[in-house]
Amino acid sequence: MADRFYPARPILAVSTAVIRDGRVLVAQRANAPGAGLFSLPGGLVEIGETLAEAAARELMEEVAVAAAPIGLCSARDIIIRDGDGRVERHFVVLSFAARWISGAGMVSAEAADIRWIRPDEAAGLPTTEGLAKVLAAAVALAEP
Repeated sequence: MADRFYPARPILAVSTAVIRDGRVLVAQRANAPGAGLFSLPGGLVEIGETLAEAAARELMEEVAVAAAPIGLCSARDIIIRDGDGRVERHFVVLSFAARWISGAGMVSAEAADIRWIRPDEAAGLPTTEGLAKVLAAAVALAEP
């Protein structure tokens, strides 16, 4: 979407850390920003939907997994500047911890690969910045 470049204001997005038997679902981003990096499935919040609804919808659309969001586990700013220092992209991403309901997950146009990993296994993958902390916070929230 062209309106994601040089936006007039930050763009609101969500992601979901699905917990299943002590493992978390991560997806390798197929598109920029962060193409090739593992992260949490997610996307933009649409007008008229709650953050939790957006998190569940994006999870199903991106990797075909159903989960019940249980709470926020992280908030991040993703700010990308161009060569002149102008803000080319600015996303505010709210991450939810969620309990798995159904679906093994599948690759898609947005997710080049998916894996169910233990949070400590994130260290061995190329990931988006701060993913390990988000995974640890999600597990702590979901499995206290």
